[in-house]
Amino acid sequence: MIPTPEVVLPARLQPYAEHVEGLRRVGRIFWERGWSLGTSSNYSVVVERDPLLLLVTASGKDKGQLRSDDFVLVGASGEPSVLDQPKSSAETLLHCMAAQQIPQVGAVLHTHSVWSTLLSQRFAAQGGILFEGYEMLKGLSGVKTHEHREWLPIFDNTQDIPQLAQQVAAAYASGDSRLQHGYLIRGHGIYTWGKDLEEAYRHIEIWEFLLECLGRQISMG
Repeated sequence: MIPTPEVVLPARLQPYAEHVEGLRRVGRIFWERGWSLGTSSNYSVVVERDPLLLLVTASGKDKGQLRSDDFVLVGASGEPSVLDQPKSSAETLLHCMAAQQIPQVGAVLHTHSVWSTLLSQRFAAQGGILFEGYEMLKGLSGVKTHEHREWLPIFDNTQDIPQLAQQVAAAYASGDSRLQHGYLIRGHGIYTWGKDLEEAYRHIEIWEFLLECLGRQISMG
């Protein structure tokens, strides 16, 4: 990998320098694990609550080589909060939705791994994937036993991100207990979240482990 050129942290991002470095670190690790290749994936951290302000990865950036200026500050509607910023991820509204609709969300992470892509296609007709009996489920926030049953919903892929955001928000607002720690987008990847970046990072690791276990189990017959 070509070394990332160092740049001066823009003034607009200086108050959030710790969050910028945290997201850059996540990007490097996810790239190394093959979960965020090319310019795929997007990540965000809630940096202010009232009014809502998110720090989101800019569009079209290699997540293994994120620079200090590859981030955008957006408000609740997904619009840039200040002028002269790079374009935010095309899926920014999905981050805004999670931050507004789901209690105590402090970070949202989205990856494009091989297993999340393949299994979201294989199980799309079922509307989701049921995981139970795995010890690793206890890595999800609030889960205390391997006997836990966790449903990972699957939504159809679309370029109409506002419509997709509305669908996910409606599923959560309906009180559907199956939408707890994340969801898949068919043929696309996984979204998960946490109270902070550390918890969201852990949730990605748990989901990627569970998806790979399922994928390998299927391939073993």
